[in-house]
Amino acid sequence: MPSSFRDLRVWQEAMKLASEIYRATAGFPRHEVYGLSQQMRRAAVSVPSNIAEGKGHRSNREFTNFLLHARGSLLELQTQMLIAEDLEYLSEDRMQKLSDQADRIGRGLNGPYQLYL
Repeated sequence: MPSSFRDLRVWQEAMKLASEIYRATAGFPRHEVYGLSQQMRRAAVSVPSNIAEGKGHRSNREFTNFLLHARGSLLELQTQMLIAEDLEYLSEDRMQKLSDQADRIGRGLNGPYQLYL
C-alpha cells in the first residue's frame, strides 16, 4: 500500500484536473473572476487537498471521511462545469475532456481499492 498521498492515482488525477480547471477558467469572461471561475477553482483544489489530508490521518475511518469530502467537492465542481457549459464559457470539446477526467476521479473515490489503480 502506498505510504504517501502522492502515490495515490486518484490524487494524481485530481491534481491534473485542478490544473485543467485553472487553464479553462482563465478564458472565462472578466466579470466571472470572482464568481463562477473562483468557485470552480476552489472546488477543484479541494478535491486533491482532501485526499492528501485524509491520507495523513491514522485511521481508515478518518481517511474515508476525507474521501467523502473530496467526492462532495468533485460533485460541486461537476455542477459548476455544467453551468459554465450552459453559459458557453466551456466549449463542448473542453467540457467533454473535463467531464471524462472528473468521472475517472469519481470512480476512484468510490472505493478504497480503486485509489491505487
